[in-house]
Amino acid sequence: MNQEIRRTQHPLTERTFTVLLSPTRRGARLARLLAVAHLDAWGLPSEAAAHIVAELAANASTHGRVQGRDFQLSLAVREKTLRIEVTDTRGDSVPPGPGAVEAPEDDGAESGRGMLIVEALADHWGIDPGPVPRKTVWAEIDLVR
Repeated sequence: MNQEIRRTQHPLTERTFTVLLSPTRRGARLARLLAVAHLDAWGLPSEAAAHIVAELAANASTHGRVQGRDFQLSLAVREKTLRIEVTDTRGDSVPPGPGAVEAPEDDGAESGRGMLIVEALADHWGIDPGPVPRKTVWAEIDLVR
């Protein structure tokens, strides 16, 4: 009897980087700088990712801030996709999800456009709740276009 044995191969993570940062403007800026440095070292384009990290880290520092608790930035390259994750400890403060983001009504508003930028630059993005009290906002960029 001929039997074909198939093995399921899970894609291996080619590169990863994770860091905890203080939920401050300085921590958000450092998140962007570290992301650009790692992507450059990996030989990957960093412009779109830098904007996405800046917005997600700024949101974690502003809306996800809990005194004494850091936020986490994670970068992972799997196959041909860069995944950016920012996890904070305010699971009760969730931004609108994909497709539900709207521009602020006031054209002169100084804030409220961050998730529009993420939606415009990311190929896919979303929000994963938990574990309590956390949430993770993630974005993926296809590296082959």
